[in-house]
Amino acid sequence: MIVLLVIVVLAVVSGLLMPLRWGLWGFLGCTALLFALQAGISTALGFDGTSVVESLLLFNNSWVAYIGFNLQITYRAFALPLLVLAALVIYRQKGAAQ
Repeated sequence: MIVLLVIVVLAVVSGLLMPLRWGLWGFLGCTALLFALQAGISTALGFDGTSVVESLLLFNNSWVAYIGFNLQITYRAFALPLLVLAALVIYRQKGAAQ
């Protein structure tokens, strides 16, 4: 939950500081960076607060399965940061167009 709040705050900061001239590519870059950051943090923290070594035991010592699982969890939890980032960028684009 704390990781999600940190990523949402970073999405707000990114949405406010991203130059509007970057357009779609800047938005996609910020989105990819936030997703990678959230996936990296959840992978580094371990499964349900356990250490990474103990988490790997649950996945048969397979890094691929462990990272794939964390990417899947991140994919499902990324809706809120994406919505915040998109809303801020659209609001700023609307203000710049007027």
